[in-house]
Amino acid sequence: MKTMFYVIGGIIGVLLIWALGSYLAVRSLEEPSYTVLEHKSGYELRQYDPYIVAETVVNSSEYNRDLNQGFRAVAGYIFGDNTTKEKISMTTPVLEQPGDQSEKIAMTVPVLEGQTDRATRTVAFVLPSTYTLDTLPIPNNDQVNLREVDSRKVAALHFTWYGTPARVAAKKAWLLEQLEQDGFTVIGEAQAAFYNPPLSMPLVLRNEILIEVE
Repeated sequence: MKTMFYVIGGIIGVLLIWALGSYLAVRSLEEPSYTVLEHKSGYELRQYDPYIVAETVVNSSEYNRDLNQGFRAVAGYIFGDNTTKEKISMTTPVLEQPGDQSEKIAMTVPVLEGQTDRATRTVAFVLPSTYTLDTLPIPNNDQVNLREVDSRKVAALHFTWYGTPARVAAKKAWLLEQLEQDGFTVIGEAQAAFYNPPLSMPLVLRNEILIEVE
């Protein structure tokens, strides 16, 4: 009985350390600045300030493989694969969405929907607010692009646990349906935002679906 007690206590201790470590790993990381405009049923409306991303476009074949490929390319840039060999501070989240975001199309339809190569996926890191496009080092990898994202109004849906392809697709579909029911005009492709590093505890994971609205 005493041995069982120690085993259970050890498991609980490991889980608590895991949860605490997962929380502390992201607590001090910078994320894009925004103001919550309104809490809706199941999601919220935010007004984001402008921010800069380092992004890459990968061929879309398999979701997790796409994310890993894009992650490695952009992580290389912030870890020093740039013209000044400068290491750039980690921020959060990592952003993913279908299509090439370097193109902008008419605002009367969802951005990039049906008018880009849907066999591609964009993976982006948000960069620290201390930089501007003029002060950031240039990526050595020509597949990595630096881009400023304008201030925008976004519907945000929070969810936890692992962001599997099926869960991400379901959450995107749910939020799009809610926005339609609530009378919002969608003007951007749905993004998946992942805030935690690998090996974080599933229960404390912060994931979001972000959709720009008019």
